[in-house]
Amino acid sequence: MPAEPPLNYEASAETRNLQVSSTLPSEVAQCLQNARFLHLATCTNLFPHVSLMNYTYLPNSPYSSTPIIIMTTNPSSKKTLNLISNPHVSLLVHDWVSHRPPTTNRRGSAAAGDRAGSPPPEASRSSLAALLLNLNTSAMSSISATINGEARLVDRGTEEERYYKEMHLDNNTFSEGEEPSAGQGIWDVRERQDGGRCMYIEGEEVRVVVVKITDGRVSDWKGAVRDWTLSTERENNDDGETMVNGVAGS
Repeated sequence: MPAEPPLNYEASAETRNLQVSSTLPSEVAQCLQNARFLHLATCTNLFPHVSLMNYTYLPNSPYSSTPIIIMTTNPSSKKTLNLISNPHVSLLVHDWVSHRPPTTNRRGSAAAGDRAGSPPPEASRSSLAALLLNLNTSAMSSISATINGEARLVDRGTEEERYYKEMHLDNNTFSEGEEPSAGQGIWDVRERQDGGRCMYIEGEEVRVVVVKITDGRVSDWKGAVRDWTLSTERENNDDGETMVNGVAGS
């Protein structure tokens, strides 16, 4: 069996294997459709800021002919102030399962400070237990996608804001009827059911953020990278007329 390639086996400082298309790469679109959260990176005055966000991916909408990401934010938050000052943002979404195996030191004993919820060391000593523990993880983990775009705050009280809020609410409303299990708080279940919508989406002061996707990069578990960019063809209608927010100008 060939040895696993090192994580830095492919240089990634420059553009690699560029793909130009009018649609997102299929694996990126699938990842956006399946993931629960993404990381939003904003920056101002050379100081970066990263936030964990609920989101909604739309391939297109009545207000945009190109793929967009919908999020909501507190108007006085750091990320909001950052994107007002600098609308260039980066997003990170992935399909890796957040599972951490037991850690050991070089002598083979369990590392100090075991975390609650980590699998017991015994699980790592049995090949069958390790196989069962990581079966779904191996099947699901494949890529991470960095997505670049231009962010803007949707004007308050507009039909566009109402439309995007409704789509965002629908996408972050989950099945109800689950009861708290042993050791699980009511907040955990409520958050899982409504996606935090009461706090992060439905508030009167919440602002809707639209990120127009421009380009990005896909990285896989082997260290391979592939860059992609969206062409501007979809921003024109069949007559070649420029469209603003998905609506042809008069």
